[in-house]
Amino acid sequence: MSHTLKDLEKQAKSLTAEERAQLAEMLLESLQDAPLADIEAAWDREIEERAAAYDCGELRTISAEDVFAEARRLTR
Repeated sequence: MSHTLKDLEKQAKSLTAEERAQLAEMLLESLQDAPLADIEAAWDREIEERAAAYDCGELRTISAEDVFAEARRLTR
């Protein structure tokens, strides 16, 4: 391990748990093809579109009771 990497590790360990989590997220994001922010933005758009479709009555809904009943049926 290089001295620079060891110094970074020492500095990172001195951060708060929340700061370390943020750093870890940024580092992981830098390894991914699509940045996490892009993925989160896509999910936000999807949520907005689904909510709008529900509000307009365009979205077919299924009760939780029916979903769980079907899940039980499929797992037997």
